[in-house]
Amino acid sequence: MNVHKNARLTVHSRGELVRRILSGQTPKAVATAFGICPRTVRKWVARFRAEGAAGLADRSSRPQRLRLPTPAAVIERIAALRQQRWIAKHIAREVGVSPATVSRVLRRRGLSRLKDLAPAEPVRRYEREKPGELLHIDIKKLGRFERVGHRITGDRTGQSNSRGVGWEFVHVAIDDASRIAFSQIRPDETKDSATAFLLAAFAYYASLGVRIERVMTDNGSCYRSFAFRDVCRRLGLKHIRTKPYTPKTNGKAERFIQTALREWAYAHAYHTSDQRAAELPHWLHRYNWHRPHGGLKSNTPISRLGRAEDNLLTLHI
Repeated sequence: MNVHKNARLTVHSRGELVRRILSGQTPKAVATAFGICPRTVRKWVARFRAEGAAGLADRSSRPQRLRLPTPAAVIERIAALRQQRWIAKHIAREVGVSPATVSRVLRRRGLSRLKDLAPAEPVRRYEREKPGELLHIDIKKLGRFERVGHRITGDRTGQSNSRGVGWEFVHVAIDDASRIAFSQIRPDETKDSATAFLLAAFAYYASLGVRIERVMTDNGSCYRSFAFRDVCRRLGLKHIRTKPYTPKTNGKAERFIQTALREWAYAHAYHTSDQRAAELPHWLHRYNWHRPHGGLKSNTPISRLGRAEDNLLTLHI
């Protein structure tokens, strides 16, 4: 018999307990001697009188009545009503079962939350076959500063004294196939800055032997301007704009901005924003030529052009 290590009574102890009661001792005295309560003493005495010595043996903990499983037809009915956006209590009243039963069924079916009824569409990743087929362009707004900010030091004391310094706008471009990136800091996000950046990006990729065919942007006013349209036509570029409120369409540019903020903009305690801006070209060089890219199986972006960081005959500068 597998007896619990902290058990107060065994079958032998229960027999001794009954013997003492039958010999005239009080339940309270016996309970104190065995370290149990009088109620337990009376329980075992009652079992002995009803069943004899057999009543002192351990019994199964299996309940006398088992819950009947919910019929399959009821389960399907619950799931069907849930697909119609019914709440659990409404389903329980309609089907004739308890709310707890409805909750168990919905949990097993993975329908507990209403958002489970229409799961999000899986992300469809794509990649162009060759460099230059698609260039993602976006803008990130950064605040200018004249001292190390609280993001680095954690000290917000006197931060209001630096207000009014202004903003600067990081224009970024990243090639869809190779992940080669180009970026410039400009004073605003107007059509003039957007078109000037597009011309600079086109020239940069051309210096690497990459001919840009398409550009993808969001629906910002600078990209909807006639000036940006005219530059795209002059360069022979097809302009693609993303669907409103779907930044994942331009996800490569969004992801590059996150990387730039983490590894360049907020990576060091720059004393001024001008010092941060001066570091951008150096970081871009490391990103394109030396940094392994997770989306390229840990190869560098420049490797997609058949170049290497130690090939001195290329434009590795």
